[in-house]
Amino acid sequence: MSLKRCSWVVPSRPLDLSYHDKEWGVPVTDDTSLFEQLSLEGAQAGLSWSTVLKKRECYRVVFHQFSIVKVRQLLSSDIDAFMQNAGLIRHRRKLESVVSNAHLFADIQSEHGSFYNYMSDVLCGLSLEGSAGVLSQRLKSRGFSFVGPTTIESFLFAAGFWNGHDEGCFRRSEIQAL
Repeated sequence: MSLKRCSWVVPSRPLDLSYHDKEWGVPVTDDTSLFEQLSLEGAQAGLSWSTVLKKRECYRVVFHQFSIVKVRQLLSSDIDAFMQNAGLIRHRRKLESVVSNAHLFADIQSEHGSFYNYMSDVLCGLSLEGSAGVLSQRLKSRGFSFVGPTTIESFLFAAGFWNGHDEGCFRRSEIQAL
């Protein structure tokens, strides 16, 4: 008997299956993982998540496993080189946003102790419907890019702030959202 999964999962795509079954919706509190997820959700804008999953390992290599310290040190010449790398989504503004967002992410860490603490403060008491818009607006006001409401909603589900698994999905009852 096959397991029932969320409707977005394409059973013939092993990366989709593995990501859904092991990662998607699992609560994340680690800032490096949150930065990676936020960066990859921004890279997805206008594309399928399957496309991002295929390129995720290359992103991890060129962005130093999403180390905030190392990403902040990347230069315009690094982005030029990334634009030639077929293992990445070659969209200059998306690639540049990872670096510029790293600077802003670090500012939030300095102010709040961690990005997770900041998110918890912003989301405290908000409903699912309101949280993505509020967080998107707050991040944009700080200068973040590729953090529109749809991207942030996907980020919140992926990082386990809300349980987005479909009714009937075997993972729904296993996940306890933050």
